[in-house]
Amino acid sequence: MEPKSGISRKDFLKLSATAGVGIALGASGLGAIMEVAKPAKTPSSAPGESGGDIIPLYGTHQPGIITPQQTYMYLASFNVTTKNKSDLITMLKDWTKFCDLSVAGGTMKLSDNALVPPTDTGETLDLPASKLTVTFGFGPSFFMNEGSDRFGIARMAPLYLKDIPRMPRDQNIDKEISGGDICVQVCANDQQVAFHAVRNLIRLSTGHASLKWMQEGFASGTPGKTPRNLFGFKDGTANKLHDSSAGYDQVVWAGDNELGWMQGGSYLAYRKIQMKLESWDRTSLADQEATFGRSKLSGAAFGSHGEFDSFDLSKLPEKSHVSLAKQTKQQIHRRAYSYTDKVDPRTGNIDAGLLFISYQRNPDEQFLPMLKLMQNNDALNSYVAHVGSAMFACPAGLKQGRYIGQNILEA
Repeated sequence: MEPKSGISRKDFLKLSATAGVGIALGASGLGAIMEVAKPAKTPSSAPGESGGDIIPLYGTHQPGIITPQQTYMYLASFNVTTKNKSDLITMLKDWTKFCDLSVAGGTMKLSDNALVPPTDTGETLDLPASKLTVTFGFGPSFFMNEGSDRFGIARMAPLYLKDIPRMPRDQNIDKEISGGDICVQVCANDQQVAFHAVRNLIRLSTGHASLKWMQEGFASGTPGKTPRNLFGFKDGTANKLHDSSAGYDQVVWAGDNELGWMQGGSYLAYRKIQMKLESWDRTSLADQEATFGRSKLSGAAFGSHGEFDSFDLSKLPEKSHVSLAKQTKQQIHRRAYSYTDKVDPRTGNIDAGLLFISYQRNPDEQFLPMLKLMQNNDALNSYVAHVGSAMFACPAGLKQGRYIGQNILEA
């Protein structure tokens, strides 16, 4: 039987009833129902694989973490507003159904009834999957909110999940674009495909959660090469050091000391970093390179010839960005995106910079010491200001027939 390109809400409910699960998910519920709605395309075999246009939602690890970086990204944070655990579960089930369909390039039919709102917003009709990935994470307040264990899941909090402590230069952190109960990272090679996904997740959260903040980013680069940030320097060179299954186990994936739902997951650290582009653009090339400790053109560290060559720390300026990062002797998996926002009407300066996103198995050992050292000593501090901050725990990969967060809420 050939899969259909779309499915109406009416037919979806019929299929659900036929499967004997209503709109709940069971061992054969979601996978069986949504399979009908998927287009006949061949998915990539693994989240990190570059071939094909479809990146599967299901797997040992969530997609969008070690997946080769797509061009566009939306990072959205939600606060749960319902006090009813069953309503929260309903929302997460609806999100999972929608993501299962969308990452495969499918859409719902707009509607069988012109007098009711469409079941899909429709802007991706006829568009391919564009390597869409959706990655979910849970913040500290999801488990314990202002001293309240509102969903009875405080005992399920992972080992290292906490708000990022205040750092020496964090006087500009805006609470309105920091923290949150649930984080959703949506990435795709087509901005409209990415926005469609986050827009519909917001729509499906109505009555259960509210959008706290959303950030939009972009990262352009030649395939196989490290993308550059808005200062013109390569961003993510060190990822090459752990680019292997063993490397990801050591750097990215949470280990067996964690609760079961977190094993094979990762901690997402987020910092919104405003770049003072006008000051940077008036800085000499020599000073720019000394600030990073790398050649702007090649990406090579001082004293080396190629971007990925090993180098001698003693040949780098003591407070250069690369030197300080290496001094911690820790690795993180960077997945940053650039952003551009409003113009300051007082100065005419652009609000632009970096949406720093990193994944690591233990932020206490890997990320926080590095951040503290950078905030105290980094030469780059003269050109940046940290304005947003958050930490989320991203569960292990999802199995077909289950919904995101099920291993937390139904443990």
